[in-house]
Amino acid sequence: MDLGLKGKVAIVAAASKGLGKACAIALAKEGVNVVICSRNQAELLEAAREIGSTTGVEVLAIPTDVTKPDDVVKLVEQAVARFGRIDILVNNAGGPPAGTFETLGDEDWAKALELNLLSTVRLTRAVLPHLKKQGSGRIINITSYAVKQPIAELILSNAARAGVTGLAKSLSNEFGKYNITVNNVLPGLHTTARIDYLHQSRAKSQNRTFEEIRVEETKQIPLGRLGDPADFGSIVAFLASEPAGYITGQSLVIDGGAYKGLM
Repeated sequence: MDLGLKGKVAIVAAASKGLGKACAIALAKEGVNVVICSRNQAELLEAAREIGSTTGVEVLAIPTDVTKPDDVVKLVEQAVARFGRIDILVNNAGGPPAGTFETLGDEDWAKALELNLLSTVRLTRAVLPHLKKQGSGRIINITSYAVKQPIAELILSNAARAGVTGLAKSLSNEFGKYNITVNNVLPGLHTTARIDYLHQSRAKSQNRTFEEIRVEETKQIPLGRLGDPADFGSIVAFLASEPAGYITGQSLVIDGGAYKGLM
Protein backbone atom coordinates (compact mmCIF):
# COMPACT_ATOMS: atom_id res chain seq x y z
CA MET A 1 0.00 0.00 0.00
CA ASP A 2 1.27 3.45 -0.92
CA LEU A 3 0.87 5.58 2.20
CA GLY A 4 1.29 8.81 0.23
CA LEU A 5 3.98 10.11 2.58
CA LYS A 6 6.98 10.58 0.29
CA GLY A 7 8.41 14.09 0.54
CA LYS A 8 6.47 15.05 3.64
CA VAL A 9 8.12 16.41 6.79
CA ALA A 10 7.66 15.08 10.31
CA ILE A 11 8.79 16.21 13.74
CA VAL A 12 9.24 13.25 16.07
CA ALA A 13 9.91 14.05 19.72
CA ALA A 14 12.06 11.90 22.02
CA ALA A 15 13.33 10.04 18.98
CA SER A 16 16.88 9.12 19.97
CA LYS A 17 15.75 5.67 21.13
CA GLY A 18 12.77 3.48 21.94
CA LEU A 19 9.35 4.03 20.45
CA GLY A 20 10.14 7.54 19.24
CA LYS A 21 13.09 6.31 17.22
CA ALA A 22 10.98 3.46 15.84
CA CYS A 23 8.39 5.98 14.65
CA ALA A 24 11.06 8.11 12.98
CA ILE A 25 12.47 5.06 11.20
CA ALA A 26 9.04 3.92 10.00
CA LEU A 27 8.24 7.37 8.62
CA ALA A 28 11.66 7.68 6.99
CA LYS A 29 11.17 4.33 5.25
CA GLU A 30 8.06 5.85 3.64
CA GLY A 31 10.11 8.76 2.29
CA VAL A 32 9.36 11.28 5.02
CA ASN A 33 12.09 13.76 5.92
CA VAL A 34 12.30 13.64 9.70
CA VAL A 35 13.22 16.16 12.35
CA ILE A 36 14.14 14.31 15.52
CA CYS A 37 14.79 15.71 18.96
CA SER A 38 16.01 14.51 22.34
CA ARG A 39 17.88 15.86 25.35
CA ASN A 40 20.75 13.42 24.82
CA GLN A 41 22.80 14.90 21.99
CA ALA A 42 25.13 11.93 21.52
CA GLU A 43 22.28 9.42 21.23
CA LEU A 44 20.35 11.83 19.01
CA LEU A 45 23.18 12.29 16.52
CA GLU A 46 23.77 8.54 16.36
CA ALA A 47 20.07 7.95 15.70
CA ALA A 48 20.10 10.57 12.94
CA ARG A 49 23.12 8.94 11.31
CA GLU A 50 21.49 5.52 11.46
CA ILE A 51 18.14 6.67 10.09
CA GLY A 52 19.69 8.71 7.30
CA SER A 53 22.11 6.00 6.19
CA THR A 54 19.51 3.23 6.11
CA THR A 55 16.63 5.13 4.49
CA GLY A 56 18.24 7.83 2.36
CA VAL A 57 15.99 10.63 3.62
CA GLU A 58 17.19 13.86 5.15
CA VAL A 59 17.29 13.78 8.93
CA LEU A 60 17.62 16.93 11.02
CA ALA A 61 18.66 16.31 14.63
CA ILE A 62 17.97 19.12 17.09
CA PRO A 63 18.87 18.69 20.79
CA THR A 64 15.71 19.71 22.64
CA ASP A 65 14.25 19.57 26.13
CA VAL A 66 10.51 19.47 25.48
CA THR A 67 9.81 20.73 29.02
CA LYS A 68 11.44 24.06 28.10
CA PRO A 69 9.14 26.38 26.08
CA ASP A 70 12.04 28.15 24.33
CA ASP A 71 13.50 24.84 23.17
CA VAL A 72 10.16 23.84 21.66
CA VAL A 73 9.83 27.11 19.74
CA LYS A 74 13.38 26.83 18.40
CA LEU A 75 12.79 23.23 17.35
CA VAL A 76 9.83 24.15 15.18
CA GLU A 77 11.53 27.26 13.80
CA GLN A 78 14.59 25.26 12.74
CA ALA A 79 12.44 22.56 11.17
CA VAL A 80 10.55 25.10 9.07
CA ALA A 81 13.77 26.93 8.17
CA ARG A 82 15.27 23.70 6.81
CA PHE A 83 12.27 22.14 5.08
CA GLY A 84 9.80 25.00 4.60
CA ARG A 85 6.88 23.02 6.01
CA ILE A 86 5.69 20.54 8.64
CA ASP A 87 3.13 17.86 7.82
CA ILE A 88 3.30 15.48 10.76
CA LEU A 89 3.90 15.91 14.48
CA VAL A 90 4.57 12.92 16.73
CA ASN A 91 4.33 14.04 20.34
CA ASN A 92 6.35 11.86 22.66
CA ALA A 93 8.29 12.10 25.90
CA GLY A 94 9.82 9.76 28.42
CA GLY A 95 7.60 8.66 31.26
CA PRO A 96 7.72 10.06 34.80
CA PRO A 97 9.16 7.95 37.62
CA ALA A 98 7.30 5.18 39.36
CA GLY A 99 5.72 5.82 42.74
CA THR A 100 2.55 5.60 44.79
CA PHE A 101 0.18 8.43 45.68
CA GLU A 102 1.45 8.78 49.24
CA THR A 103 5.12 8.86 48.26
CA LEU A 104 4.81 11.62 45.64
CA GLY A 105 4.79 15.35 46.32
CA ASP A 106 3.74 18.46 44.43
CA GLU A 107 7.11 18.73 42.71
CA ASP A 108 6.74 15.22 41.32
CA TRP A 109 3.28 16.04 39.99
CA ALA A 110 4.45 19.31 38.44
CA LYS A 111 7.36 17.61 36.67
CA ALA A 112 5.10 14.85 35.33
CA LEU A 113 2.61 17.33 33.91
CA GLU A 114 5.42 19.38 32.35
CA LEU A 115 6.91 16.28 30.76
CA ASN A 116 3.84 14.51 29.44
CA LEU A 117 1.02 17.05 29.16
CA LEU A 118 2.49 20.52 28.73
CA SER A 119 5.16 19.35 26.29
CA THR A 120 2.33 18.09 24.08
CA VAL A 121 0.44 21.36 24.47
CA ARG A 122 3.49 23.44 23.54
CA LEU A 123 4.66 21.36 20.59
CA THR A 124 1.15 21.25 19.18
CA ARG A 125 0.71 24.99 19.67
CA ALA A 126 3.95 25.68 17.82
CA VAL A 127 3.17 23.36 14.89
CA LEU A 128 -0.55 24.09 14.40
CA PRO A 129 -0.16 27.38 12.48
CA HIS A 130 1.86 25.57 9.82
CA LEU A 131 -0.66 22.75 9.50
CA LYS A 132 -3.54 25.23 9.25
CA LYS A 133 -1.72 27.22 6.59
CA GLN A 134 -1.25 24.07 4.51
CA GLY A 135 -4.83 22.96 5.02
CA SER A 136 -3.86 19.52 6.32
CA GLY A 137 -1.76 17.72 8.87
CA ARG A 138 -1.38 14.82 11.25
CA ILE A 139 -0.83 15.03 15.01
CA ILE A 140 -0.11 11.72 16.73
CA ASN A 141 0.44 11.47 20.48
CA ILE A 142 2.28 8.54 22.02
CA THR A 143 0.69 7.99 25.42
CA SER A 144 0.13 4.64 27.18
CA TYR A 145 -2.48 1.95 27.58
CA ALA A 146 -2.55 3.20 31.18
CA VAL A 147 -5.19 5.73 30.11
CA LYS A 148 -7.50 2.77 29.54
CA GLN A 149 -6.31 0.59 32.40
CA PRO A 150 -4.23 2.38 35.09
CA ILE A 151 -0.94 0.71 35.95
CA ALA A 152 0.07 0.11 39.56
CA GLU A 153 2.82 2.42 40.87
CA LEU A 154 2.57 4.62 37.76
CA ILE A 155 0.02 7.11 39.05
CA LEU A 156 1.93 10.09 37.60
CA SER A 157 1.87 8.60 34.11
CA ASN A 158 -1.72 7.39 34.49
CA ALA A 159 -2.96 10.89 35.28
CA ALA A 160 -0.76 12.99 32.99
CA ARG A 161 -1.36 10.85 29.92
CA ALA A 162 -5.10 10.84 30.55
CA GLY A 163 -4.87 14.61 30.19
CA VAL A 164 -3.30 14.18 26.76
CA THR A 165 -6.26 12.00 25.77
CA GLY A 166 -8.71 14.76 26.64
CA LEU A 167 -6.58 17.32 24.85
CA ALA A 168 -6.41 15.24 21.68
CA LYS A 169 -10.16 14.72 21.50
CA SER A 170 -10.74 18.45 21.95
CA LEU A 171 -8.19 19.32 19.27
CA SER A 172 -9.65 16.81 16.82
CA ASN A 173 -13.02 18.53 17.14
CA GLU A 174 -11.63 22.04 16.89
CA PHE A 175 -9.23 21.60 13.98
CA GLY A 176 -10.91 18.96 11.86
CA LYS A 177 -12.19 21.75 9.61
CA TYR A 178 -8.58 22.31 8.54
CA ASN A 179 -8.19 18.64 7.56
CA ILE A 180 -5.96 18.10 10.59
CA THR A 181 -6.35 14.75 12.32
CA VAL A 182 -5.36 14.15 15.94
CA ASN A 183 -4.98 10.66 17.35
CA ASN A 184 -3.36 8.86 20.26
CA VAL A 185 -1.39 5.63 20.13
CA LEU A 186 -1.32 3.72 23.41
CA PRO A 187 1.62 1.34 23.77
CA GLY A 188 1.59 -1.55 26.17
CA LEU A 189 4.80 -3.42 26.97
CA HIS A 190 7.47 -3.15 24.29
CA THR A 191 11.15 -4.01 24.32
CA THR A 192 12.40 -0.58 25.36
CA ALA A 193 14.65 0.86 28.06
CA ARG A 194 11.56 2.40 29.70
CA ILE A 195 9.93 -1.00 30.23
CA ASP A 196 13.23 -2.41 31.50
CA TYR A 197 13.36 0.43 34.04
CA LEU A 198 9.78 -0.19 35.17
CA HIS A 199 10.37 -3.90 35.61
CA GLN A 200 13.60 -3.26 37.51
CA SER A 201 11.81 -0.76 39.74
CA ARG A 202 8.98 -3.19 40.43
CA ALA A 203 11.43 -5.99 41.18
CA LYS A 204 13.24 -3.81 43.70
CA SER A 205 10.05 -2.68 45.44
CA GLN A 206 8.80 -6.27 45.70
CA ASN A 207 12.19 -7.81 46.61
CA ARG A 208 12.08 -10.04 43.54
CA THR A 209 14.25 -10.52 40.47
CA PHE A 210 13.92 -8.67 37.19
CA GLU A 211 13.41 -11.99 35.40
CA GLU A 212 10.50 -12.93 37.67
CA ILE A 213 8.74 -9.65 36.99
CA ARG A 214 9.37 -9.89 33.24
CA VAL A 215 7.92 -13.40 33.05
CA GLU A 216 4.91 -12.44 35.17
CA GLU A 217 4.15 -9.36 33.07
CA THR A 218 4.57 -11.23 29.80
CA LYS A 219 2.05 -13.84 30.92
CA GLN A 220 -0.58 -11.08 31.07
CA ILE A 221 -0.23 -10.51 27.30
CA PRO A 222 -2.43 -12.83 25.18
CA LEU A 223 0.13 -12.84 22.36
CA GLY A 224 2.71 -14.04 24.87
CA ARG A 225 5.49 -11.55 24.14
CA LEU A 226 6.54 -7.94 24.46
CA GLY A 227 5.96 -5.77 21.43
CA ASP A 228 8.59 -4.88 18.85
CA PRO A 229 9.12 -1.10 18.57
CA ALA A 230 9.27 -1.48 14.78
CA ASP A 231 5.70 -2.77 14.71
CA PHE A 232 4.60 0.19 16.80
CA GLY A 233 6.33 2.60 14.43
CA SER A 234 4.47 1.11 11.48
CA ILE A 235 1.13 1.91 13.13
CA VAL A 236 2.17 5.51 13.65
CA ALA A 237 3.27 5.77 10.01
CA PHE A 238 -0.15 4.51 8.93
CA LEU A 239 -1.96 7.09 11.07
CA ALA A 240 0.20 9.75 9.42
CA SER A 241 -0.77 8.54 5.95
CA GLU A 242 -3.34 9.54 3.36
CA PRO A 243 -5.35 6.29 3.75
CA ALA A 244 -5.84 7.18 7.44
CA GLY A 245 -7.31 10.58 6.63
CA TYR A 246 -10.77 9.75 8.03
CA ILE A 247 -9.46 8.61 11.42
CA THR A 248 -9.37 11.31 14.09
CA GLY A 249 -9.99 11.72 17.80
CA GLN A 250 -9.17 8.07 18.42
CA SER A 251 -6.99 6.21 20.91
CA LEU A 252 -5.49 3.04 19.45
CA VAL A 253 -4.14 0.47 21.91
CA ILE A 254 -1.04 -1.45 20.75
CA ASP A 255 -0.44 -3.94 23.55
CA GLY A 256 -0.74 -7.50 22.29
CA GLY A 257 -4.20 -7.75 23.83
CA ALA A 258 -3.15 -6.96 27.42
CA TYR A 259 -5.90 -4.38 27.98
CA LYS A 260 -8.85 -6.22 29.50
CA GLY A 261 -11.67 -3.80 28.65
CA LEU A 262 -14.21 -3.89 25.82
CA MET A 263 -13.96 -0.30 24.57
